[in-house]
Amino acid sequence: MDVPEELPVAGTVVLLRTGAHGMEVLLMRRPERGSFGGAWVFPGGKVEDIDRMPDSSEADDARRAGIRETFEEVGLVVSDLVALSRWVPPPEAPRRIRTWFFVARAAGDDVHAAADEVVEHVWITPAAALDQHAAGAWTMFPPTWMTLHDLTTFGDVSAVLAAAGRHRNFATRVDGTAFVWEGLRLETRELPWRLRAE
Repeated sequence: MDVPEELPVAGTVVLLRTGAHGMEVLLMRRPERGSFGGAWVFPGGKVEDIDRMPDSSEADDARRAGIRETFEEVGLVVSDLVALSRWVPPPEAPRRIRTWFFVARAAGDDVHAAADEVVEHVWITPAAALDQHAAGAWTMFPPTWMTLHDLTTFGDVSAVLAAAGRHRNFATRVDGTAFVWEGLRLETRELPWRLRAE
């Protein structure tokens, strides 16, 4: 896969816990300003100088950024992050950031959200989050939607962690009103977005 090296890099953390109704994920809504304004996302952010180490891989830099940003945004200390996916936005995107998604079991669930970064947050099952998006109540971007969709195929947190480790690459391209990846097409004409094989 041809990946432009000049793109900024970010790390996103998919935090999982076992809740009353099964596996839950932590989602937060961004303020209306800035990147992903008003959207529901996972904690995370761009790699900064403090996250870079000599001779470190891009994935490890992104992992450190994800750990740092998760603490800054929601006050949770995370470790043992396992790579889940890497997303490259389409050339048409106004702001392009190559983003690594990692998954981890939450060591705690006492969220202390940063007021300037998080409007609201919730622990929710992946299916219920997708229902909110399908009803038009929540805005989500394709990487969040796709990750939640994948999580619905697992029975519990242990199953997700056991299957993770070999990340999937998503180099996004736009085809009319659809987002396309190798072998997958996400139709955006209607809610919920419909995922089908190409």
